[in-house]
Order: sequence, then structure tokens, then C-alpha cells
Amino acid sequence: MRLALVIAALALSAVPAAAQDMTTTIVPIVGSTYGPTLIRWLTDVEIVNESGFETDVAIELLSVPAAPAFVFTLGPGQSQRFTDIVGQAFGLESAISPLRVTTAGRRPLTVHARAYAVRGADASPPQSLPVYGVNTYFPLRSLDNLSFSDDFRTNIGLVNSGESDADFVLALQRVPGRNLAVTYVRVPPGAIRHESIQGLFPMITEGYGFSVVVETGNRDTLVYASVIENVNNAGTFVVPRIAFR
Repeated sequence: MRLALVIAALALSAVPAAAQDMTTTIVPIVGSTYGPTLIRWLTDVEIVNESGFETDVAIELLSVPAAPAFVFTLGPGQSQRFTDIVGQAFGLESAISPLRVTTAGRRPLTVHARAYAVRGADASPPQSLPVYGVNTYFPLRSLDNLSFSDDFRTNIGLVNSGESDADFVLALQRVPGRNLAVTYVRVPPGAIRHESIQGLFPMITEGYGFSVVVETGNRDTLVYASVIENVNNAGTFVVPRIAFR
């Protein structure tokens, strides 16, 4: 329903007829939130119009329905950068959510996103975040090279951008096809579950080189992982690969 209202607003905008189609991309997670040892995680986002047309853009925090969509216009070659997008664009002190970018045009705009941790005047190396289209679904997706120990921590993300509940089955593996543990997670519509791997599999205390195979029948879903070095909070975003039984 919310996406329909955003599309209707963009369709009424004064954009060229050639740009009246709508395209959607999603950044799987943006946030302004506190992590371990009182570090604060922030996300910067830049949106670039590389087309030859002026276009209107709407950005939304999917899991924060009370936050209104932020709508703006980009001319050809123009860009809009948000430093701490949760605070700058939406005026929120704290939130974690997928970011949906809806564009009035046949082709999506270029979106760059990066997350980083700050403590006082110090900032961690930025972690680049991928941007997904709407057709990235596969029933089985694997998140590889995960670690959790004194040196590393891993977070798992499950995103439901649809309008009904999404059920996930997560299997922890070290050897392909051999499950060490299995857990079941339900994510409400328009929501995100972002949790440490130990929270999902509490019986496993530490290890390296693990994979988590995620299975779901809901097409409107995204999955990801982030492996973070404890010493400096430098993170590596893990994009899923297609998995098979």
C-alpha cells in the first residue's frame, strides 16, 4: 500500500513522458544505531542520475512505516548525497531498515551506500553495501566465509520487502550439504531481522569458514551477512550466492 502511494505521487510529477515508468532498487540495510562498546553505526548514501532526463526519486525506510517517504528531483548528471541518511533524510535519531529507492524512469539510478562505525572522532574503514533490483530471488542462497571468534563477529540479515510474512530456514554448515544446526525465522512484511550468528545458532561458540544456507519460498526477500573485525570494526559485506541441495 505504501509503495502504491509513492508511485502515485511520482506519476503525478512533472517529468518527461519518456521517464514515466517506475523502477525500484533496495539497499538491504541502512542504519543509525549503537553496536558493541558504544560504537555508533551510520550509513551514507549517494544517488546519481546518469540519464539524460530530469527524474523524481522517492526513498523509504521499509521497516519504519511511521517515517514518511523523502521525495526529491535530480536533473541530468546531478547527484544527492546523504551523510547519515537515517538522520539527514528522515530526521530519526536511531533506526535500522532496508532502504527502497523508487525512481520515475525506465532505468534505475546509480546508488552508492557505505556503512561505518564511529567512536568519538574515530571512524572505521567504510563497508560498501550492495544495491539490489527486484529480481534477485532464488529459493536457496548461501552466505559463505563466516567467522565468529575473539577476532571476528558475524551478523546475518533477513529482509522481507513483501506484504505478507516470510518464513526462512537457516542451516549452518562447514561442509556443503552437512548441517551442523538449523533454525527457523519468520520476518513480518516490510521488516528486517538483523542478528548475530551466535544469536541464531547459540550452540556454536566459535569457528571459521562457516556457511549459512538460507531457504525461503517468499520471493520478496533479501539475505546478507557482515563479517566484522573486532579490533577496528572493519566490515566485509557478504553477498549471497545461489545454492543447490
